[in-house]
Amino acid sequence: MTEPEIAVAAEILAQARRSGMQIEGLPVTPSSVAEAHEIQDRVAALVGESIGAFKAGAPPEGEPTRGLIEARMIRSSPAHMSVAEVPHLGVEGEVAFRFTRDLPARSVPYTRDEVVKAVAVLPVIEVVSSRFRDPLSRPKMEQLADCGINAGLVTGPERTDWSHLDLPNLQMTFIVNGETQIARKGGHPTDDPIAGAVALVNMMRDGVKAGQVVTTGSWTGLPFFKPGDRCTVRFEGLGEAEVVFDG
Repeated sequence: MTEPEIAVAAEILAQARRSGMQIEGLPVTPSSVAEAHEIQDRVAALVGESIGAFKAGAPPEGEPTRGLIEARMIRSSPAHMSVAEVPHLGVEGEVAFRFTRDLPARSVPYTRDEVVKAVAVLPVIEVVSSRFRDPLSRPKMEQLADCGINAGLVTGPERTDWSHLDLPNLQMTFIVNGETQIARKGGHPTDDPIAGAVALVNMMRDGVKAGQVVTTGSWTGLPFFKPGDRCTVRFEGLGEAEVVFDG
């Protein structure tokens, strides 16, 4: 993408966020993760909302990615979100990490051990919705430019004493309207939740701040729901996060 194309894409997405109106797509699709991240950053600057969390992906053989999550869209469990806020009503049950101290940007990458010592762990529901009318039909780089089609985050109780937990092998239960949909041991897409937090810290040009949260990949897939539905994800040893979608 050219500089003007990046600027136009950012303005289109920023206007969609301000107005709540959905768009079909971007005039030009980003050709790289770096371009998609640049669009995210410009949208955040244009909209002016503070960033309270991130979603991060760290595929073993791929380029890491991140999405910005506005602080105003982070809710404590049990939470309610409206169709007006999150029209697509997508849900991903995840394990996330809250930074307990600042990790400023630096020239030497942070190690896994350094990040482990700087985070608490918590169950979350990432609420998936988009500025695109049909988000899953858009190219992956357009989805990434739209913050990975994130709409919000519902946070459960956090634990600072989590070194004894075998995070990749936690027992996870996903419950919808009182009925268990998934019950299994494990389920993280890379079997390494903390890797997403490490990747996120080393991606952020300004570092991360104490209190910010990073969520690290869905254990439940990406089901979509309807107004009135109640979704709960429960991790043994961590607790649960719950969201109800209001009409």
